[in-house]
Amino acid sequence: MVSNRSMRGVAAAAGLVLAACVLSGRLAGTSSLGADAPGKSAAEEVAALKGQVARLQGMVPDQSHSMSDVAYHFTNLWFAGRAGNWPLAQFYADETHSHLKWAVRIIPVRKDRDGRDVDLGGILTTFEQTSLKDLDQAIKAKDQPKFEAAYRAQLENCMACHRAASKEFIRLHVPERPEAGVVEFNPPPGK
Repeated sequence: MVSNRSMRGVAAAAGLVLAACVLSGRLAGTSSLGADAPGKSAAEEVAALKGQVARLQGMVPDQSHSMSDVAYHFTNLWFAGRAGNWPLAQFYADETHSHLKWAVRIIPVRKDRDGRDVDLGGILTTFEQTSLKDLDQAIKAKDQPKFEAAYRAQLENCMACHRAASKEFIRLHVPERPEAGVVEFNPPPGK
């Protein structure tokens, strides 16, 4: 599993490469390279930059990795909410949302099996305005029946997204056991 820290590291490295290129004039097509690359032509500089970008792209996980994180957090959310551990439920809801946004940044538009565009960003925006919002409100209200209904509604919306993206074979259900065996889902005593 790739952590947010790993992703920030990759993004920071990409930013540093870009900043170095801009500062050295490489992206502007000039040959003010400094002492590190004497005699390189503009074409060689562009080829080197393309190689660096390709290397960095190879370090970034694909969408399935971020969706595995979504599944992890969304599964644990169910158990935290069922146990009435609302701070933990909020944590897992926030992480689920964060990783959904990460998945959309990785692939904002997918093709369905007929070659049509599926706007994952638009789908996520709809979720944010409906089922994810309802889930968040149920957690903040500490309302277990509303939480369970909102969780199931979000689960159905996830399935609708899978169908839209021709991934209907990724079928979901209310989890039977948590993903995190080490996390205590019951709220702390006295809470």
